Amino acid sequence: MMRADDGRMTVDLLETILAATRRIVEVRQVREPIGDLWRRAERRPARPGRLRAALGRTDRVNLIAECKRRSPSRGVIRGDYDAVAIARAYAAAGAAAVSVLTEPTFFDGSLQDLEAVCSAVDVPVLRKDFIVTEYQLIEARAAGADAVLLIVAALSPRDLRSLAGRADALGLDVLVEVHNADELRDALDLGARIVGVNNRNLRTLDVDLRASVDLIAGMHAGVLAVSESGIATAQDLRRLRVLGYRAFLIGERLMTEPDPGQALAGLLHAYEAGAGAEPSAGGARSGGAR
Repeated sequence: MMRADDGRMTVDLLETILAATRRIVEVRQVREPIGDLWRRAERRPARPGRLRAALGRTDRVNLIAECKRRSPSRGVIRGDYDAVAIARAYAAAGAAAVSVLTEPTFFDGSLQDLEAVCSAVDVPVLRKDFIVTEYQLIEARAAGADAVLLIVAALSPRDLRSLAGRADALGLDVLVEVHNADELRDALDLGARIVGVNNRNLRTLDVDLRASVDLIAGMHAGVLAVSESGIATAQDLRRLRVLGYRAFLIGERLMTEPDPGQALAGLLHAYEAGAGAEPSAGGARSGGAR
């Protein structure tokens, strides 16, 4: 629990989601034992390094476009949610990669969405979830994902290292997500090659791009830095790219539009149209959508 400014006790959302995730994974393991799941996963070819290669390109702005129906902060974002249609539109519009929310309780996601998207697009696909067990990594491989998200705030240092190592063995790229300087040190100590700075506080849901502004100086050379959440405009992209970010994860900004693929194409066009007038690296912008 956390105490709000007015003294009321509020639920720690991250801990609530993690508790629900552990229960759900236990149920899925009963339905499909890990040995059976592994046999399914082995039928999928491993494609290590695919996400990193896509996000490391220097001839474009690299966007990870996210598919999600719901979020804890906004409720249902898209009632007519069709993950495959949205992912195809993203790929056609120029997304470097697609992220699919698979957490069912708070985001209305599913592994079925992930598997369908992996079969429908040629760009790398990231499984976006609150991963706490090896079982979930094998699920990602079995569904055809190229990469998984590991959230430093959700894992002990020992579990983070263990899961990152197991993901690597499975041929999955890992996007290691951090929110502050301590978590960034943990990610770098791990040897993370792709580090995402989430501008959304997962415990309060507040969004502030200053997280990305503040943490970029701590990134090691060779680390591919990704800014996540709160990015709404081409100006945001240009400013963050000047700071050193190589890729950007955008979700609600696109999902709330009538046509997410068209919205992505418009954002990329606006970026390219103003690419010759890069803003200075100073300043920070609060608010925005994930």
